[in-house]
Amino acid sequence: MKLEIERVKKIFGNVNRQNIAVIGDVMLDRYFWGSVSRVSPEAPVPVVDVSHESFHLGGAANVAQNLRSLGITPVLCGLLGNDEPADIFIEKCKQNAIIADGLYKDESRITTVKTRVIGNNQQIVRMDKEVRDKISMSAENNILDNILKINNLCGIIFEDYDKGTISSNLINNVISHASRNKIPVFVDPKLKNFNNYCNVSLFKPNRKETEEGLGCRLNSQDDILRAGKMLLERLNAENILITLGAEGMVLFEQNGSIASVDTMARKVADVSGAGDTAIATLAAMVVAGASYREAAIIANFASGIVCEKPGIVAIERNELIESIEQNSDCCQ
Repeated sequence: MKLEIERVKKIFGNVNRQNIAVIGDVMLDRYFWGSVSRVSPEAPVPVVDVSHESFHLGGAANVAQNLRSLGITPVLCGLLGNDEPADIFIEKCKQNAIIADGLYKDESRITTVKTRVIGNNQQIVRMDKEVRDKISMSAENNILDNILKINNLCGIIFEDYDKGTISSNLINNVISHASRNKIPVFVDPKLKNFNNYCNVSLFKPNRKETEEGLGCRLNSQDDILRAGKMLLERLNAENILITLGAEGMVLFEQNGSIASVDTMARKVADVSGAGDTAIATLAAMVVAGASYREAAIIANFASGIVCEKPGIVAIERNELIESIEQNSDCCQ
């Protein structure tokens, strides 16, 4: 299908601070930025002369940040530890106008922190500090209670990184609530809960997640088509969107329609966060009145833009519209 820029602007014109809840594994991203001009005499590794350090919202919080940049009001629900990184995380939420009422501080765990070292605008190493224990009943109830009391909720996103925040019980209760209230549910899955996300509006696995979830390889277009149809039937989802990196996306709709969305050639600097941007853009566009196919095309543009930038960054609304306008021939 051809997506005209006038239609894109009309969709964005309907984005008016709608409430979308993001449930998932939240992380604090810590960056050391610097330059590399020599190799260490101690080992064959680059020496980074650090110029500055920064903190950013990661994981499900990056989804919330993308929603905010697009004009949506995100309500973030997840788990933190009772530690200094949690305090930094909550302060970053305030700075980015993200509602953090659904965040639960669990004394028994630490806040997930991912530390990246960037030299000459390229990621050199990443260090993770985390626990992946299953969510406690009190934390699960706290998240569910916060979801139930959100007024005028227009959408729910599950952002699953297999860090323990999302349980099968939480999934079932949230989807039941959404179904009763006709709230669309969008899912960015990982392996542990892959088959638990039944009856959702859109299920968005990437190639690796699809292969692991179904136990098969996606080596050809026929493999991809079989996988999409299998997921539609197994999960009873309204839409399946399989993302394929440089090969774009394939959208499978319940009515039998299948659409491929090609990725434009880009100079990729960092793919970190591209999936977060895609699911946020999809949800934002759908609640603003876009069809799922229109939303997939716009999300494809959004994820491509953030891949051109080092580090995890949120998509900017005006930048996205401008990119689509400049490349309107690719909007099909």
